[in-house]
Amino acid sequence: MPWGANRHWEGLTCRVRPVFSTWACRVRVAESFVSTMTSSAASGKWSWSRHRPKRSRFPCLSSTSTRSCTKAASEGPSPAASSKRGSGFLAMVDSLEWVMTCPMGCRRIPDAIIERPPGLCNPVDGVRGGECRVLRPRVRVWPVVPRVKALRTGCWTRRCGWGAIVKTRWWLLLLLLISVLVGWGGAARARGAVADPCERERLKARNVSASVDFDYHDRIYAQVTSNLTVSVSADEWPPALFLASSEASDEYQTVMRCLLRSDDDGPRNREWRYREPRVTVRGDVVTVDYEATAWIEQNRGFRLGPWIIGVDPAGEEWTVRLVPPKALDNAKWGQIEVKLNGLEAHDIAPKVASADSARLVWFDPKPVRVQVYVDPPWQRSFNVGERWWSLGWAGVASWWVFTWALIVLAVHHAARAEPSVASGPQARSVLARVVLLWVALSAAVAVALHLAMSYPAVLGTSWRYVVTVALGLVLVLVAQPWCRVAPSSAAQQPRADGNPGGDGAERRQARAVTVAASIAVLFCFLLVMALRPARATTPHLVGYALLSLATLWLWFAAMAAWAWRFAREGELVPRSWNAAWVRAPVRCTAVVGSLLAAAVVALFASSWWTRERQWRRAYWLIDPSGTERAEQRLRFMQEFAYVGLAWVYAYAWLLAGIALVALLHLRVEARRARPDDVNQGVSLGPAGVDLFLTVTIFALAVGLRQVEFAGSNVLFGLWILMMIASLHVVVAAGRRVSVLGRTGEEFCRRRLGTRRRRNQLLVKAHEFRNLHHQIYSLDRGRGEGGLKREELEARLDGLHQWLFAGWGKGRPPAQISVLDAALSWGPGQDWWDNARHAARLAFCFGLPASAALVWVGYFGDARIRMATFQSPNGLMEIAAKFGAWQVAWAGAGLVLGALWRLLPGRRSPVRALSLTAAYAIPICVGALIAQITDTELGYVFLHVALMLLVLTLTSIWMDMETFSEERRFWPSRVGLLLSVYQLRGLSTQVAYLAAQLAIVVGVWRSLAGSDSRPK
Repeated sequence: MPWGANRHWEGLTCRVRPVFSTWACRVRVAESFVSTMTSSAASGKWSWSRHRPKRSRFPCLSSTSTRSCTKAASEGPSPAASSKRGSGFLAMVDSLEWVMTCPMGCRRIPDAIIERPPGLCNPVDGVRGGECRVLRPRVRVWPVVPRVKALRTGCWTRRCGWGAIVKTRWWLLLLLLISVLVGWGGAARARGAVADPCERERLKARNVSASVDFDYHDRIYAQVTSNLTVSVSADEWPPALFLASSEASDEYQTVMRCLLRSDDDGPRNREWRYREPRVTVRGDVVTVDYEATAWIEQNRGFRLGPWIIGVDPAGEEWTVRLVPPKALDNAKWGQIEVKLNGLEAHDIAPKVASADSARLVWFDPKPVRVQVYVDPPWQRSFNVGERWWSLGWAGVASWWVFTWALIVLAVHHAARAEPSVASGPQARSVLARVVLLWVALSAAVAVALHLAMSYPAVLGTSWRYVVTVALGLVLVLVAQPWCRVAPSSAAQQPRADGNPGGDGAERRQARAVTVAASIAVLFCFLLVMALRPARATTPHLVGYALLSLATLWLWFAAMAAWAWRFAREGELVPRSWNAAWVRAPVRCTAVVGSLLAAAVVALFASSWWTRERQWRRAYWLIDPSGTERAEQRLRFMQEFAYVGLAWVYAYAWLLAGIALVALLHLRVEARRARPDDVNQGVSLGPAGVDLFLTVTIFALAVGLRQVEFAGSNVLFGLWILMMIASLHVVVAAGRRVSVLGRTGEEFCRRRLGTRRRRNQLLVKAHEFRNLHHQIYSLDRGRGEGGLKREELEARLDGLHQWLFAGWGKGRPPAQISVLDAALSWGPGQDWWDNARHAARLAFCFGLPASAALVWVGYFGDARIRMATFQSPNGLMEIAAKFGAWQVAWAGAGLVLGALWRLLPGRRSPVRALSLTAAYAIPICVGALIAQITDTELGYVFLHVALMLLVLTLTSIWMDMETFSEERRFWPSRVGLLLSVYQLRGLSTQVAYLAAQLAIVVGVWRSLAGSDSRPK
């Protein structure tokens, strides 16, 4: 059939497959008209039919699998479709294009333009025996190829198959062949560029050296430092020039990845880099110095620079292997060094060039596969295995168990002691119930948090949040911050401000707290239901963030509710705060809720920021997929609430301290409310239950929690017991050698029993100071009024006789003066007033000390700052540690004031020294343990020095407060201080303080200049 007579075939494209004696045609027509080519094996004639196709009628349309498409073809088309298509198999690619294959036996083909589009992505792989082999979706982009016109029309059968003569233009075929070859070559080069951007065949480093250094003395964990130096020629490897560009550029990252990382490298969570690799360019030589550090803290191996550090499960054998990146396979290696620093090594390969007890050295080893087995000392392997984690948990648990036991004993003894008449049995029982209930709930919460964090798969994410939110709600409601029991008569008296109270105020407060907590719980439950199942999508990430914030806010509210309840019951809350809570509970709840929300958001923001920095450190030079990054964020959102809860709960001891201080205050108020005839004698300090409470407060607020046993918390429970024992020893010794302890009870009753007698003693002390000042001036020729030394000495002797008048046997020591007795009594009317004064002063003097400790602990050097800013709660931990140290100074001042009259020393700085000794005794034991286990002590000696300095300043200020009524006679406090201590005494105190400052500065410089592990 001539070409000109078949205009309706212009849209037809046929692909000839002579190998299978088949052919395939593709038809392109308008959208409103679709033609179907059919073929009949019997007649060998072709015909047209018009219809609107439906995709569901063609079995090979949606399948790209050979098996399913073959099955559909073998089963044959439906009867309706078969009547239209004949024996040919028709499959639709889209609404405008059809592909038809003719099986074996098709005898004639029409005149057509025969096209062979190379690189067609195999739209039809051919037909063998009437089966549709593979049918793939159409590729819309077709390459432009030359057309080959058929010479003759007629049959194409087995009889004439390969004998068909086709006239063609040879230069078109040659052009086609050249185009295909050029295209394949370009594609091959493109694929090679993508596969190997490092151009490893050209990368031949001129010099490569590597070293690894083990530092394990005076450290909790062994520190491993790796150093890799690579020198390459920019002429031989042009990408090296990109190393001089910005560190954030893609070219720099790519080239640095080629030199320092392998293709199969994963994230390195345990590798720390305190600076970017140092790049030096000298002529055409580019040198990269790459340093990294890690610590052997777990019984799992890790990669560090070009090294792989392996640790066996028991932690008793370490493996050091050099596995450089593949890009350095053709490099020229120089010196390879393993610095053991005394560690025992065995199974060393290959043979070393030089070796001693400190290091192993190789020079250009062949092959570059250095391997060394190391046997660490028991101190470094003890804290690596699984037993270390078990012992650590046991140590922390023992600390909490001892703390709860002390609180229970204190509450039990305080409840059994004889109360005041006004308090009544109901007040005692309610107060004891509140504290004991907190102990029970805190123990249950500790167990629940441990199970939720250690076994997350038991409950699943949703149920874990449900249980956590329910526990938070229980803590808020059980705290009952709206309740108050007045255990003393002072608390039962009508309010002076006239604010309404009673059941109406409590109901409003209860409604405000309950509604706020219920809204948070309902919000959490709705989010839990909406976030099932968990997906790493933006809505789910936002939902989990809100869920974590709401959960953590609820627990913050629970902690605040318990703190408010303890402080309010103990009458530690200012009256203005109490009045505002009674008058406007909704407003107070909103204000406190907003502050807690701000704290939670700050915690979340800091955790997110530090987590991103940690992620960038671990994935340095690695470009993970977006899915992996989303999974990381989803995991962070899901676990943030529990990480925050564990961090918050670590400071729950503050609530126990508040409860004990409140209980001690209530006992003092109850004693003050008794009639004078009930108070037998003068109380020099806390005794019995009060002393037990005071010592427990000292152990909780000031107790040592920094010393570890070979890196383990196994001895944490012993520190609180050692602190209590050391303070008891100091108090027992001080009772016998203190000024008022040596004078006896009779002296205290006669000279200090009433306010009038105490004021008289202060007047005598003032006269004593004046007489001494006059004698001092007279000795230097500055006497006034014609007084003689004998007269002044006689008046001093009269004061001494007055102090001990009426004594027979048991006369106090003659060395004690009226000034000593007045300074030993302190500024307060009783020991609780002294405790409050000293706590306020120590809190103020401790502000610079807290700032110094926070600075050296979190900002000491670049390494410590990096560790701080990549810790999950690093930024919030800074604020928390500052507050914890302020509590420690205030607690130490409280104990100093409470024991003021019982501590030894005629001058106040000696009392501060004795209390600091009680603080330092456990530290000395910890130093001995650190010496045995070869571990670092950290900053504990700086803590001791600052504790002594703060307490010394507090004691000096307490002496000035003792004579505060004379403040009007002096232009400044310095003048009063000169009068109290006299000139010679003041010079001694100044020298003493200067020596303490010198010690603090020396310890500071020693710690700040040391290369210590980040805390």
